[in-house]
Amino acid sequence: MPIPVGSKAPDFTLKSKSASGLADVKLSANFGQKNTVLLFFPLAFTSVCTAELCDVSNGLASFEGASVIAVSVDSPFAQEAWAKANNIQATLASDLNKTVIKQYDVVFPLLAGVGDTAARAAFVIDKNGVVQYSEQTPTPKDLPNFAAIKEVLAKLK
Repeated sequence: MPIPVGSKAPDFTLKSKSASGLADVKLSANFGQKNTVLLFFPLAFTSVCTAELCDVSNGLASFEGASVIAVSVDSPFAQEAWAKANNIQATLASDLNKTVIKQYDVVFPLLAGVGDTAARAAFVIDKNGVVQYSEQTPTPKDLPNFAAIKEVLAKLK
């Protein structure tokens, strides 16, 4: 079960890769400033993950000014190539060591026999670092309830 609503969101610093190089993505950098939508997805270059992150990227403005961070166990270099190939604009963060997926309790064991990955999950974390929405989908093929995520964000303005 993913960490519940009302929990203090575990902070993290993960790597992201863009044309300008590697950069740190730190959850607590948003604390006191903006809400965060934290998405976990199994693997880059897969059909459902690509559809999800392309849809999210196309609708970033609909997230009420929240920062959107998408986390997978892919390397930051694979994430960058995937983002370029699919025009993904959301911030991608690499949990290559699988530390954050364990902190948020969203490990999907042995996905397709290739090893542990992130389960598909979504969290809304308010400006104070408290989880206001928590969801892990029943299967990796199911998408998070984005309407519910946006409802929570609208209440947090």
